[in-house]
Amino acid sequence: MTKTRDDFKNRNLIKSFNNESKYVITELTQILGYTRQTIKKRFDDLKIEKIISNFTININPNILPINLKYVLLEIKTNPNEPKLLENLLKISQLKILDGILGEYSLFALLIFHSSEEYYQVLSIIDKIMAQSYFKKYHIIETIKVFKTNGIELHNNEIEPNFDIDSIDYVILKILQENQVLKLLSTYEIKDIINDKYKDFLNEMNRQEISQSTIHNRIKKLENKNVILNYALNFCPKKIGYRGKYLVRIKPKDPSKYDEIALNLVKSQYITDLFRIGEQHGLFAIVRVKKVENYAEFIKSLYQSDEIEDTFTSFVLDELKTYTNFVIY
Repeated sequence: MTKTRDDFKNRNLIKSFNNESKYVITELTQILGYTRQTIKKRFDDLKIEKIISNFTININPNILPINLKYVLLEIKTNPNEPKLLENLLKISQLKILDGILGEYSLFALLIFHSSEEYYQVLSIIDKIMAQSYFKKYHIIETIKVFKTNGIELHNNEIEPNFDIDSIDYVILKILQENQVLKLLSTYEIKDIINDKYKDFLNEMNRQEISQSTIHNRIKKLENKNVILNYALNFCPKKIGYRGKYLVRIKPKDPSKYDEIALNLVKSQYITDLFRIGEQHGLFAIVRVKKVENYAEFIKSLYQSDEIEDTFTSFVLDELKTYTNFVIY
């Protein structure tokens, strides 16, 4: 019972840091009913126990002028190929890498900012796989993202006339990848750009980007639904999420893909949902606290009378995690 209660408390604390804007500690004390000192102590304990790893943001995949490109990758390998795993983990666009049960033993999610970036990385993957034993892999390009990390995208549309530029991209990259267990201030982001992005500044013919510019751009990116939320990356198993499943879903009526997807995104168990161009045209990442939850999820799919077939892969091991999904 103590473990269950601790999991609940930890989930609740992590959930409180998941917000559309940066957290304010005084607001958290009111929401959680804890003192500032209690919150800090519990946060430090989560760090020590490696339940949490770093702050990040989720970016709307439908940004303009070019949408983010989500690509799913299945790889056939065996435990005697550790070098393959090492090489894959070096790819910065790799967000998720899971060991799965089935013919393909690895599943990966990669996110790209442009077609050029995609083809460059694809060439790297081709070279990695050319040295593998099976040389067998399957690339699945997504057609549409309906839900990402627990966030429903139909509620977060971006204005069609709002384009982000190269400065916005750099700010988003820093907010997503450069934060540790302390939210970056706009002054710290300014220092990172001036220190690590000198070539970029030269290309822009600028000496620096001011703190006020960064502040105003972040506010605009928040207001325009480009920054979907601020969140903590955490270890799901350490807060009670025991199961992760990859589920392909085939509707009875192919003309109802969008309608069915918009119903599926309401499920608390689905953290990510994609439309893919295959026979099972919907691909979902499902998180559950116990196996019975997954049985409940599958049962509800078929009871809707809209689903013809499903195909499930069970995740055995999360080798690289990008887990800051909205906690239920």
